[in-house]
This record gives sequence, C-alpha cells and structure tokens, in this order.
Amino acid sequence: MTRLHTDGACRGNPGPGGWAWAEGKDHYASGAEAHTTNQRMEVRAVIEALRAYPEGPVDIVSDSTYVVKCFNDRWHAGWLRRGWKNSQGQPVANRDLWEELFALVLPGTRPISFTWVKGHSGDVMNDFVDVLATRAADTQRGEQA
Repeated sequence: MTRLHTDGACRGNPGPGGWAWAEGKDHYASGAEAHTTNQRMEVRAVIEALRAYPEGPVDIVSDSTYVVKCFNDRWHAGWLRRGWKNSQGQPVANRDLWEELFALVLPGTRPISFTWVKGHSGDVMNDFVDVLATRAADTQRGEQA
C-alpha cells in the first residue's frame, strides 16, 4: 500500500494558500491558490495526491480531522443522504472540492484508507508536507520531485 502524506496551509483564512503531498522526501508535489482557506487546501492536497497515484491501494495520512473524519466517520454518507446538507442542516462547505474527491474515493474501485496524524508533533513526513504547503502558500509557487 502506498502511503501519501498530505497537508494544506493558508496565510490568513481566507488568504493565499498552499497544498502538498509526498510519498517520501524524493517524490512530492505542491501547489498554490491566491485566495482560499486552510480547509480547501487540505482537501485539494488529497485530490492532487490521488490524481498522482490513480491506481493501487493508497493510505492518505493527514493531520486534517476535516478530511479524515469525512471518510472514517462517514460524514460523506450523511451529506449525500441529506442532499449536501451537514448535520446542522446547513450547506456543506467546499462542496465543489468534496465532489471532486468523492469521485476519486467513493466508487470503491480500489482500496483507499485515511489515517490521522497529529500535526506539528514531530512526525517527519507530516512536518515535511507542512513545510512544502507553507512554502507554496508563501511563494504562490508549487514544487515537484
């Protein structure tokens, strides 16, 4: 199973943002958006990671409870059942990105799991993608290796 670490960053919320994913320190990508939110960048990071790895089993490792709980706690099932409303009856935020991500994850054509890791806790790969995402937010330029 391929482990892909993901992270999103934003300077101001909203403000300039960045996202990143990495499979080790030798294979990674990041990107930026001029006006966004941290939550949007967290979801975008997972979308880009799964696009880079379109086949085979993947474990997404993220410090975003927003992303991880959507799948592990099946928030997505409630959102879809309620017509894209959250548990409080409000429209689901970032629906456009969730729709992109659901198209990659929910068909179930391959195993995709989600693992939560505490951010800024010394996890080497979480720290690495945090640096990439933050640098992308600051410079408004992505990187790839």
